[in-house]
Amino acid sequence: MKEFKKYFIIPAAPEEVYLALTNATTIHLWSGEEAVMSTVPGSEFELFDGSIAGKNLEFEENKKIVQEWYFGEQPEPSVVTIKLHPHKNGTSVELRHTNIPDEAFEDIVEGWNNIYFGNLIAFYEDE
Repeated sequence: MKEFKKYFIIPAAPEEVYLALTNATTIHLWSGEEAVMSTVPGSEFELFDGSIAGKNLEFEENKKIVQEWYFGEQPEPSVVTIKLHPHKNGTSVELRHTNIPDEAFEDIVEGWNNIYFGNLIAFYEDE
């Protein structure tokens, strides 16, 4: 199992970024894909037309999102923690993804960089 940690700067206020990560309609706007999302702890979610699925664990409005991502039958859950910090250029996003299966690591890192946060950054830069 591997861990990935990275910071991203998104040119939007933390409130906007939080909404973009937790509202199904807003996720659809920046990702171009259907999403199922709720801010109710314990609810299940699906992103990118079901290619990412899991359970929402914790929310701190405009500040923090904690999710469990599903990877088959692995014994330890894969946990994603996203923390939002105000930054002079918008929002500094602190991403920590733990217990990533070794065979999925490269795809997950590419997904975070190019698809998930890559699309979100591009969405706000194009506004």
